[in-house]
Amino acid sequence: MAKVSVYNMEGAVVGDIELDDLVFGVEVNEHLVKLAVTAHLANKRQGTQKAKTRAEVSGGGRKPWKQKGTGHARQGSTRSPQWTGGGVVFAPVPRDYTLKLNKKEKRAALKSALTSRVLENKFIVLDELKLDAIKTKNFVAVLNNLKVNKALVVVEDKNENVVKSAKNVADVKTAYINTINVFDILKYDTVVTTKAAVAKIEEVYA
Repeated sequence: MAKVSVYNMEGAVVGDIELDDLVFGVEVNEHLVKLAVTAHLANKRQGTQKAKTRAEVSGGGRKPWKQKGTGHARQGSTRSPQWTGGGVVFAPVPRDYTLKLNKKEKRAALKSALTSRVLENKFIVLDELKLDAIKTKNFVAVLNNLKVNKALVVVEDKNENVVKSAKNVADVKTAYINTINVFDILKYDTVVTTKAAVAKIEEVYA
């Protein structure tokens, strides 16, 4: 089992914790991780882009000028793509970009991402993370004590003071156990969590 240090909110080491190899010590599957990130980004797309083709633009029913004798090139409609106000060639239409991974693939990808953070020493465990009030300054002080800048902070349950204190901090995102995903784990340099959250992650994903 991998063993990592446990810190307090002042940044001092107060012990260590053994991580379950079933979650934090798996063989990293880069292919599944890539699939998970691609699916995450694709599923965030709205797919609502739309432009009108020449068949959908109003007007243009009358031939602009007669076929021959004007000196102009022949034209059949003022709504052809080459005209101002005309339709768009191969116009984009609404579509669904959704990509699906099965449960086993999602779980394996998440374990791979977590394992990679542990192997890179970018997985920080706190004995607890509690703030007495919603205060951004206090939250930033905790991150400074841990020497962390860009971080994904995972909390075990509803922790409004921490979540709201972190809301205005650039390059920091908070997440609950059931909302963590591969993209966020890889996007942020460091994963900061608590002993209680680690126990829940192992309980859910082991």
